[in-house]
Amino acid sequence: MLRIKKLYLFVLQTFLPIFFMTFFISLFILLMQFLWRYIDDLVGKGLSVSVLAELFFYATLNLVPMALPLSILLASLMTFGNLGESLELLAMKSAGISLIRIMRSLIITLIIISIGSFFFQNNLMPKVQVKLWGLMYAVRQKSPELDIPERVFYDKIEGYNMYVEKKNPVTGTLYNVMLYDFSRGFEEALVISADSATLKMTSDKKFLVFSILDGESFENLPSQRVSYENIPYRRETFKKKQILIPFDANFKRSGNEMMQNQYFGKNISELRQSIDSMNVIIDSINRENAKSASMVTPLNSFVPNEEKRNDSIRFSAFTPINIDSLYKETEPTQKAEALNKAVAAATSAKQEIEYKYFMIGAQEGTINRHYIEWHKKFTLSFACLIFFFIGAPLGAIIRKGGLGMPVVLSVFLFILYYIIDSAGYKLARDGRWEPLEGMWLSSAVLLPLGVFLTYKAVRDSSILNSEAYALFFKKIFGKRGQRELAQKELVIYNVDYNRAAEMIENLTDLSSELKQQFGNKKRSGYVSFWSNSLHNRELFRLNTNLEELIEEMNNSKEQQIYFKLLEYPLLFVERYSIVPDVKWIKISLAIVFPVGIPLFLYIRHHQKRLITQFDTIIRINTELLSHINTKKYV
Repeated sequence: MLRIKKLYLFVLQTFLPIFFMTFFISLFILLMQFLWRYIDDLVGKGLSVSVLAELFFYATLNLVPMALPLSILLASLMTFGNLGESLELLAMKSAGISLIRIMRSLIITLIIISIGSFFFQNNLMPKVQVKLWGLMYAVRQKSPELDIPERVFYDKIEGYNMYVEKKNPVTGTLYNVMLYDFSRGFEEALVISADSATLKMTSDKKFLVFSILDGESFENLPSQRVSYENIPYRRETFKKKQILIPFDANFKRSGNEMMQNQYFGKNISELRQSIDSMNVIIDSINRENAKSASMVTPLNSFVPNEEKRNDSIRFSAFTPINIDSLYKETEPTQKAEALNKAVAAATSAKQEIEYKYFMIGAQEGTINRHYIEWHKKFTLSFACLIFFFIGAPLGAIIRKGGLGMPVVLSVFLFILYYIIDSAGYKLARDGRWEPLEGMWLSSAVLLPLGVFLTYKAVRDSSILNSEAYALFFKKIFGKRGQRELAQKELVIYNVDYNRAAEMIENLTDLSSELKQQFGNKKRSGYVSFWSNSLHNRELFRLNTNLEELIEEMNNSKEQQIYFKLLEYPLLFVERYSIVPDVKWIKISLAIVFPVGIPLFLYIRHHQKRLITQFDTIIRINTELLSHINTKKYV
């Protein structure tokens, strides 16, 4: 028991430093991505260091749920990769400790981290997002820092456009200035041209004082015009002129109250309450719509105005009216009036339906956002466990530590997770999928991968062994190829030629029998092919007998026999025996034509190749048997 506790402590001491390192690295990378995304909203605003520090602090907390799964994946992969590379994992397994038992302390740790991640998502994350997006809203509303470029029209001052040919960076003097004042509208535009000017901010940072030297102005005065054709204007030449321009450069915190009511600013209970309230609103809107739709009387549109009095009493006493016949008997003027009223009524009904559809659609979209946020609080915590059960077994399988292969695999798997999660989120947001399906899509895809990798790692499977895959594809798609057979330099057991001759005769008889069966033209049809035996068992027995004969005859010291053995073909019976020789399976495949026809053509093709190989086997058997009889070994 003491040794097991030391083992748990050792695995934890190996994992935790790597986890904290990868967590902060992942958080830093994601923070740089956030900065790059919102750099346009931050640059040129003259924000103080304290405001930027607060913004980055909230952004860092906001990125924790995304950095946590990535860091767990990378840390678990590196930890078990290092243990496997240093043969420590092999030593633990040699001591009779299973992989699941080795991972037990980390599993408990990750469960605690996942639970902590859920409480972080539910309790702290809404407050963080309200602060973050409220601060971002205030930053976006802040006026930009005044930095007028040269030879470019500057439009960051609302209602004004300014052009500066040159400026003195020491004194701040602007030369060859043009100012377009559209603050009172385009028709009352004021255009000022001056040799030089200076700009200063008032002490309260709410106005700009524009001091202009040696210039002239041109202003339209449409409010004073007498006739429509002529617009009076005013032209002024001056030596010095000052203009006061509104320009609020103060940073104002606002938006927290607005963000508080958004879906991302609520915990699970508040989300549930909001969803229930909005469902009640939608139900009431649907009831009102159904009530108003039931009160619509299309027939009223075709009845003349003077006949609409007490229409409910009159119509209830009559039998159903044929509107087509009533329309034919109506005067042409009344027909035109009825058609105009019908078109107007249909247009009005269409607009009303579109408005109601828009209102209900907007409400349902808000409900979807709330459901998405509700599920997100669980999916991100569950992703931590999934990534651990992907990273730890994968590290135990590849047995590569460091920052090479683990980083590549981790980034690839996380990108795959991010793409699937983003696709599911967009499908749920747009209402194409249910929020439950969209938000749990990434977990549903990666969970089987984690189970599969854990199962393979526990069974010490070499799923990433390139030689195993090369051998597999060689068996499936390989060429007929030359048989590779190493000649024995030291023979322990001499060839039993009597037994070898008997094996050759049996192999010849079985080859002749299978050749006759595969070459039978009556069995070449589609129906007869599936109704008769595929001879899988006989073919495997033939291949086994052939390999046993080669193994036996390879004990011979004669070069002639050795070269004869190299002429035996490789049968690759796995390609032929892909369909079990079971009657109900063959009948099922025969009925399912899209599957049965390709399989029929594939197996018939290999049967023709086998017939050629049977001829080769019979020929070599005859030559070997003749050689044995000539040498009088039998």
